Amino acid sequence: MNELHLETSPYLQQHASNPIHWKAWNNNTLQLAKTQNKLIVVSVGYSACHWCHVMEHESFENKEVAHIMNNHFINIKVDREERPDIDAVYMKAVQIMTSRGGWPMNVVCLPNGKPVWGGTYFKKEEWIDYLQQLQHLFENQPEKLVEYSEKLHQGLQALEIHHANQESSSFTLEQLHSIVDKWKKSFDLEYGGMARAPKFMMPNNYEFLLQYAHQFKDSQLLDFVNLTLTKMAHGGIFDTVLGGFSRYSVDMKWHVPHFEKMLYDNGQLVSLYANAYKLTQNPLYKEVIEKTLMFIQSTLLSPENGFYSALDADSINTENHLEEGAFYVWTKHELEKLLGDEFSLFSNVFNINSFGHWENNNYVLIQNQDLAQIATQNNIQVEELANRKKVWEQLLLKVREKRNPPRLDDKCLCSWNAIMLKGYIAAYRAIQSEEYLKIALQNAAFIQAKFMGEEGNLFHNYKNNQTTINGYLEDYCFVIEAFIGLYQVTLNEEWLTICKQLTDYCLDYFYNEKTELFQFTSRNDDPLIANHFEVEDNVIPASNSVMATNLYVLSIYFNNSYYEKLAQQMIQQIAPIIDYPSAYSNWLRNSFYYITTKKELAICGENATQEIKELNAKYIPNIIIAGSTKASNLPFLHNRFQENETLFYVCENKSCQLPTNDRSKITTHFF
Repeated sequence: MNELHLETSPYLQQHASNPIHWKAWNNNTLQLAKTQNKLIVVSVGYSACHWCHVMEHESFENKEVAHIMNNHFINIKVDREERPDIDAVYMKAVQIMTSRGGWPMNVVCLPNGKPVWGGTYFKKEEWIDYLQQLQHLFENQPEKLVEYSEKLHQGLQALEIHHANQESSSFTLEQLHSIVDKWKKSFDLEYGGMARAPKFMMPNNYEFLLQYAHQFKDSQLLDFVNLTLTKMAHGGIFDTVLGGFSRYSVDMKWHVPHFEKMLYDNGQLVSLYANAYKLTQNPLYKEVIEKTLMFIQSTLLSPENGFYSALDADSINTENHLEEGAFYVWTKHELEKLLGDEFSLFSNVFNINSFGHWENNNYVLIQNQDLAQIATQNNIQVEELANRKKVWEQLLLKVREKRNPPRLDDKCLCSWNAIMLKGYIAAYRAIQSEEYLKIALQNAAFIQAKFMGEEGNLFHNYKNNQTTINGYLEDYCFVIEAFIGLYQVTLNEEWLTICKQLTDYCLDYFYNEKTELFQFTSRNDDPLIANHFEVEDNVIPASNSVMATNLYVLSIYFNNSYYEKLAQQMIQQIAPIIDYPSAYSNWLRNSFYYITTKKELAICGENATQEIKELNAKYIPNIIIAGSTKASNLPFLHNRFQENETLFYVCENKSCQLPTNDRSKITTHFF
């Protein structure tokens, strides 16, 4: 029978009424496959995935498919967001077999869990045909499947072997410049982003490029980053009505999104736009930050101050069917009726024309000019046009609120909550809104209360007051990163104490001395068919790249040479394999600590909090800031506090100048 009704994952619950006898991934299920000597179907997806829903409707709700799967296979449904470890291992297998990946991901395995066949989305007839062929082969020539699975398994193991690099291979400034020059050749200079479709936003790419452009005064590169951020903000990928970004654009101009909204995208993009706003003071970036956080607070913030995971791409349309994007799109007739005499100007702003048309008479709102240009063309003041735009958006929001909303994935994930927490901290730094700091502190308390275990560990998931999955490296690295950020805006050293505890836990349970990297799963967890070391930055930075940065920053605060040594070793392992910069952009950001001057700043005294707040509003990448309003035992701040005086300590490469109470000297040094 179908056992998914016993699970808390919204994605697994979506499949609980399928006629397939789905089971969750656990030791009992895996042992059942061995006992009954049956092939295993591992089907991986997530709740906001459009094509997952399509395959469910076409195949997993079909009785003919159910008959085949139930009689001959042990069927396991996996939420990739709850079990990124399973997803990562089997995705590598699919990529070896097919040279591509994606979701839904479907793999057929031997009873021992080793894959023999796989792919992504399949039509019903294809799915039935493949399953029948595999079952026939398993019954009549099982040795062929065993032989293939062993070869595939060897390939999987080879991918995961990272031999520690014994030679010093420090990254150089020349290498960095060469990589960026190579990268520039793939830029889309018309719409921003990379010159291909679909277009993913890849926030960590632009965090690096923004810092590089600023650090090396590359005005052309800075123009490109600003072009990209502007086009994304004007595109249909950004929900101008309520705020928040969809996952990616299916076209070159950021117009038509794949409509699901993911917490991790929006958390990272708030951080990116906050940093860009600090550098440029572009009011559009501030608008994006404020709208996105309005969306988060209205839609994804739980009563317990946790952040929910996602909104589905699909919603119920006017004909009572699930349809991708139905909640967000507009017909021309509908807009004309709503806007009346204002429609002509509205259509000028949002391109209710061939440029903004999607399909089936539906339009996705997109700008291709800034408001100043449009105002000039229409002989009105830009301030008036901006006000009209706000009125239109409020009008559309009221209409949209009457529609059936997309389905909500209301589980909370530790790593994603930490990413969003970091976004709130970044927004607070840039805009100085106390509301953002309040929400950040409330969410940090939620993480402490719901995800932190009694043994000093983290859990990965939370729903219905339950945590059922042990934490992964991504949970630790992002919580540590976010809590470091909380310290840097509050100067509360308790956050750093927690960071050190979590870091030491990772060294005990995740660090692999042979590879000099951290494995993705804890040594307390049951092993999968292959180990996983996450080293490539993707839509989320690799957990190892984030840990390397955390180790370096904490090495400064705690004067811990061991942390610094580990961080440097990690960079040395990755430096020789950096070829495709998009896949290593967070590592490249990390490299700034080693190939440029290391800068630290301590502010100690009764005005330290205000001084830190003002500094945080400026774009000063690659600097480690600390401070205290009282005597501190933090090694970096030890013996630096003096009563009745606020002192600035400027340090480079661990060599500190004499303290000064003249802030102008700080400004001269860092700007």
